[in-house]
Amino acid sequence: MESRVRELALFNLGIDSKLRGCDLVALKVRDICHGDQVASRAVVMQHKTQRPVQFEITTATREAVQKWIKQTGLKSDDFVFPSRIHYSPHLGTRQYARILEGWVEELGLDPADYGTHSMRRTKATLIYRRTKNLRAVQLLRCCLVTPTWTISRVGLCTVKPLQRPRPRCFALRTGHRNALRRAPPPARGASWNVRSRAPSTSCWHS
Repeated sequence: MESRVRELALFNLGIDSKLRGCDLVALKVRDICHGDQVASRAVVMQHKTQRPVQFEITTATREAVQKWIKQTGLKSDDFVFPSRIHYSPHLGTRQYARILEGWVEELGLDPADYGTHSMRRTKATLIYRRTKNLRAVQLLRCCLVTPTWTISRVGLCTVKPLQRPRPRCFALRTGHRNALRRAPPPARGASWNVRSRAPSTSCWHS
C-alpha cells in the first residue's frame, strides 16, 4: 500500500479520525490543514448527528496525507479525496467500501466480516486493550455517547451494560400496577393500601 499514496492516506486518516464513511470521504483540505501543513488535531462536524468531533492526526498519517495533497496539488477548498468520476465531487461511500474490501482481501481475511465501521472501531479497540479504561475510549472517541453504545461499538460483548434503576413505587416492584389502574382514586385524607386495594389513612398528611 505504501506505493498507493491515495489509499495509504485514506487508510491512515480513516483509522485516526474514526469518522463515519460519509464524513471521511467528505473531508476538505481546510478541515485538516493549517496553511499548507496537515494539522496534528482537527475538528469536524458530523453529518448524521450535527455534532462536532475532535481527533488527533498522528505523524505517519500527516506525512501520508501531506504527500497525497502535494502530489495532486489540492487547494484549501478541495476535497481531500476527490472522485475520479466527473459527476461526483468526492470519493463516494460505496467506492470507499470497495477499496476497503480490497485491503481485507489482500490480508487474506473474509470481506464479509469487515466494513467501513471496522475502521471506526479499530483505534478505540486498541486504546481499550492497552488501557482497559472505557472512559478513556469515550473521551478520545467523542462520537461514543453512552457506555453501552461505546461497548457495542468497540465490540466488548463480555461487558454487561449498566442496569436500569429499580422503580421506586412499591406497586411497580410487586406487580400491582393493574390493581392501582383498576381501583378508584382514594378520597382526600386517605392513601392506597396496595395489598388490600383499599384506602388507608396511615400515609396521608393533609
